[in-house]
Amino acid sequence: MEIEFIAIFIPIIAIIGVVIMIIYLRRYTNVERLAMIEKGMSPGDLPKSRANTSGPLRFSLLLIGIGLGFIVGYFIDANTNMNELSYFSMLFIFGGIGLGLSYIIEEKKAREEGLTR
Repeated sequence: MEIEFIAIFIPIIAIIGVVIMIIYLRRYTNVERLAMIEKGMSPGDLPKSRANTSGPLRFSLLLIGIGLGFIVGYFIDANTNMNELSYFSMLFIFGGIGLGLSYIIEEKKAREEGLTR
């Protein structure tokens, strides 16, 4: 197979996969609601869950970590002979640090609200 042929099919397969995933998620949601109705429960009676506000925090700290990783990778690349390895390694290291920091902040916030897991 030629590389152009594969490059054309990657987005097509990704779109088909997302559509199939959405269909199955909707199907299982409906099956769950029907099971609740059969047991005499009302799907509207369930308590509403709180909105999860940790997504933006996690995403922002991940992007900050990636940005710092690029900066540190640039300085390592300029001063040593590591080339692309410095960028990728620092990207993953600082991105992981950002995600770890967001986890710590979320846990502290949950403890303050009395919602220990």
